[in-house]
Amino acid sequence: MTTPRTEHLVLPGVLTAEQAAETVAGILAVQREDGAIPWFRGHHLDPWDHTEAAMALDAAGEHEAAERAYNWLARHQNEDGSWFAAYADGAYDDVTDRGRETNFVAYVAVGVWHHYLSTGDDMFLDRLWPTVYAAVECVLRLQQPGGQIGWRREDDGTPTADALLTGSSSIHQALRCALAIAEQREEPQPDWELAAGALRHAIRRHPERFLDKDRYSMDWYYPVLGGALTGAEAKSRIEADWERFVVPGLGVRCVVPNPWVTGGESAELALALWAMGESDRALEILQSIQHLRDAESGLYWTGFVFDDQAIWPRELTTWTAGSLVLAVAALGGHDATCAVFGGEQLPFGLEVDCCA
Repeated sequence: MTTPRTEHLVLPGVLTAEQAAETVAGILAVQREDGAIPWFRGHHLDPWDHTEAAMALDAAGEHEAAERAYNWLARHQNEDGSWFAAYADGAYDDVTDRGRETNFVAYVAVGVWHHYLSTGDDMFLDRLWPTVYAAVECVLRLQQPGGQIGWRREDDGTPTADALLTGSSSIHQALRCALAIAEQREEPQPDWELAAGALRHAIRRHPERFLDKDRYSMDWYYPVLGGALTGAEAKSRIEADWERFVVPGLGVRCVVPNPWVTGGESAELALALWAMGESDRALEILQSIQHLRDAESGLYWTGFVFDDQAIWPRELTTWTAGSLVLAVAALGGHDATCAVFGGEQLPFGLEVDCCA
């Protein structure tokens, strides 16, 4: 194990250099030898959270460990380009949910681009390109005429047409990263550009095309985090529901009206705020969730029920720690993390009004 590079992960009231190193070491301690990163040992792995944790490792300079995580995905990709939704303790041959969720599948593009920007490793990008290509093609087979993307393919192969705003917003970011990879390789993908544009149009202009999950904070901030809403549109959306979801001094509710704040949603909101240029508010959110930090492991509890003053559930998840590390890395100016979540250098899709 190498010593994590944590100078850009030092943030007042959030992480000291020692705490940052402990958090990264906590993620590494959960990673299996084959590269898999489950939520915690004994729990399941899902491809999205596995990738989020790998990105945090890259942000800390743990590039070899991150590469092993992406190699795990490449080795265990299904023939249709997907991964299953859950693997027991990260064991590829012990699948506990054989559905294939589109935002889980697409997110590999975000991780691969982040790793490339972190390392400049052209051989890695060449090797993972077929994995990214197959994943994107798999996801776009579930895109609907209105631009939104069905959220899941069932175990028997039946596609689900219903779309989730959070999932589709995450896919929007993934498509932009996939287009950046294609551009770097000089292999243009015009169909992906059209797909990304149609998806962005649906997110910006047609909320009725998505299942109503308005109670969930992720549906509030993910159109901003995924880059579909920017500028005044992003600011208006965040301001509209700030008091509904943010609990001052504690973090962000997962779902209203439940008295439960969660670390992952809070860190993701901080990332969205940073992308909007509101670093001060992002810092405040990150500072507010330090009550979730476990001093012994350096990891973070998933959530806190503030009515009962109770940690719940009693689980220290790699993806919660990973999302916090990425938010801190963005605020600290880590180039790859800023590029992936800031979005200025990511290609936009060709947004058209053909499905208006």
